Amino acid sequence: MAQQRGRGQVVHLAELRSATMVLGLDHWELLQATQLTEDRLLAAVRRRLGPQVTTLRTPPQMQESSDPFGEWTRVGVPVALFPRWLRCSREQCNQLSPASSGLFELEEHFFRPENTRYVHTCFGTGRRRPTAVPARFLIACPAGHMDDFPWQYFVHRGGTPAHDCTLSLVERGTTGEAANIFVQCSCPNVADRSMAEAMGKRGEQELPACRGHHPHLGTFDTCGENVRTIALGATNSWFASQLRVFSLPRADEPLTQAVREHWEFLAPLSGIPAEAARMLLPTQACWPVLEEYGVDKVWKAVTEEAATSSAVPGVNPEPDDEGFDLATPEWEAFTAPHRYELPDFTTEPEKVPATAARWRVRVILVHRLREVSALTGFTRIDAPEWMPQDDDPTIKAAPLTKEPPTWVPCAELRGEGVFLAFREERLSEWEKRPEVVAREKVLKAAHVTWCLARGLEPQWPGIRYVLLHTFAHVLIRGFALECGYGASGIAERVYARSGKHPMAGILLYTAAPDSEGTLGGLVSLGGKDRLGPVIDQALEEARLCSSDPMCAEHDPRVHGRLHGAACHACLFAAETSCERGNHYLDRALLVETLAGDLGAFLA
Repeated sequence: MAQQRGRGQVVHLAELRSATMVLGLDHWELLQATQLTEDRLLAAVRRRLGPQVTTLRTPPQMQESSDPFGEWTRVGVPVALFPRWLRCSREQCNQLSPASSGLFELEEHFFRPENTRYVHTCFGTGRRRPTAVPARFLIACPAGHMDDFPWQYFVHRGGTPAHDCTLSLVERGTTGEAANIFVQCSCPNVADRSMAEAMGKRGEQELPACRGHHPHLGTFDTCGENVRTIALGATNSWFASQLRVFSLPRADEPLTQAVREHWEFLAPLSGIPAEAARMLLPTQACWPVLEEYGVDKVWKAVTEEAATSSAVPGVNPEPDDEGFDLATPEWEAFTAPHRYELPDFTTEPEKVPATAARWRVRVILVHRLREVSALTGFTRIDAPEWMPQDDDPTIKAAPLTKEPPTWVPCAELRGEGVFLAFREERLSEWEKRPEVVAREKVLKAAHVTWCLARGLEPQWPGIRYVLLHTFAHVLIRGFALECGYGASGIAERVYARSGKHPMAGILLYTAAPDSEGTLGGLVSLGGKDRLGPVIDQALEEARLCSSDPMCAEHDPRVHGRLHGAACHACLFAAETSCERGNHYLDRALLVETLAGDLGAFLA
C-alpha cells in the first residue's frame, strides 16, 4: 500500500499511523496490475459503467521478498491522509487542527516504517512528543460525498471564528458516547458544544449543506443535500458496489476451455503463418495458463477453434441486450444433466436425501469454483445490496475516477460449494396458497414504505426469493456448525424467478484467494448421508428464536422493515455472506413459528 503526499510523492500505508483513504483509479499504477479474462463480467461492467471499459485488472502488487527495501515495497494501492483534521492525544492538550496548519509534524522512520506517525509539539522533544490521531467524526451524504467535519462552523454555531482561535476535542466521562464529547474554542464567549447536537435529525439542521466533496478524487460536485455525522471507521461510511460472476464452462475439455477463455489474445494469432504464431504464443499474457499443455497442443486447439466458429460462445455478449443477465447462464450450468471436470468448474451430481425428496429435485456438489468480482463504485449511508435491484444501472454510486473509467479493479477467488434446486411444481403450488398471498401483502407493504422513504422506486423481488433467501441463511448456520468454515466464510447465491423460464435454487459456497477455500469441508456436507440430517437440524432450530415471541410476531409494516420474522439471533448473517444485506428474510415462510402457520413451505 502506498500514500500520496505533497506533489505526487508516495509513501507506504504502513508508514502512517493515521486514517487514510484509497485514491481514485486515476492515481493507480497499472504496471503490476494483472489483467483478468471474464467476458460475462466485462459485459456486465460495461452495461453499468459504459462501453469505454476495456479491461478487468487486479490491484497492483508484487511478490514479497526478504529484502525490506526491494522493488515490491514500492508497489501497491495509493492512499492519502483523510480525515485532514488531527487531534493531539495528550490528555492535557487535545488540540484539534488541520494537518496542514503546521502544528503537527510527520515523524518518519525509514527502517521501521510501522512507527511513522504525526506528532504534536506541545510537549517534549523526540520520541516523547505525543502522537496526533485523526479526528473522530466525519460528515457524509447519501449521494456518496464525504468531507471533514466542520469543526469551526459547528462550535461557533455558524458564526465567524477569530483568526487566532484554537480548537480542542475533549471527552468527559467514561462511556465514549457522543454526548460526552465536546468541542471547545479558545475564543471568548463561545460555549463548549456537545457532539450529540451533531447527530441525527438535529445534526442535519445544524450542519451546513453538502459541498459535494469526493476526497478520493479531489473534486467538488453540486450537491446541497443534508449531511450526516458519522464516526471515523463507521460501517456505513463505505459500501462496495460490486458485480460477481462465476467462471462457467465453455467446453467439456480443459484445453479448449482455456483457449476459449483467452480467445481475445489468441484470435489474432489464427490469421498469421503457423510458424510465426507458434513463436508468438509464449509471449501472450495468457501463456502462464496454457504453458502446461505445450505449444503444439495449444496451437492445434487455436486452429480448431478458429475453423469451427467465427465467434466463441459466451464471448463479448452485447451489454445493451435486453435479455442479458448474469443468473441464467449460471443456473443452466449448475442444472446441466452431465458433470463437468474443468480446472475452474468441477461439478458432481449427488442423490437427494429421502427426507427432502418431496421439495428438492437436485443436489450438485461443486468441487471447484472460480468467482471474479468487479468494483464498479461505492455508496455511503445505504448499501447497494439494500436497494430493490443490486444490478440496476440507475443506482447512484460514487465514481472511482474523474472521467468514465477504462478499467475496474477485480478480485479472483476460488472455492467449493453445494447447489440445491427446488421442485418447481411444489413452489408454484405454495405461491398460490391463501396464507402465502396474505403474508406477501404484508411484506410487500413494508417494502413499499421502505423504498418510498428513500426516494426509490419499489421493485419487489418476489415471495419466492424471500423463501429461498431465508432457506439459504438457515442452511449457512447449519453448515457452519459442521463443515469447519466460519459462518462469515460461507457465501450465498440465490436463483429465484417465476414465469416463462423459472429458477428456484441456492448455491452455498466458500471462496478464498488461496487453497483454503477448497479444503473439501463444505462439499463433504452435500453427500446424501450428511446433507439430510444437517438440513433437518437447521430447520428445527429455525422454528424457535431466542428473541421469540418478538421476532416471530414482528410486523415489518410498523417501521418499514425489509424482513419479517428474522433477527440477529436466528437468521442474520455476516456482511460477507449475504447478498442482500440481511433483508428479504422471513422464517414464517419456511417453517411454522410461535406466531402459527403463516404459509410455511415446510410446515
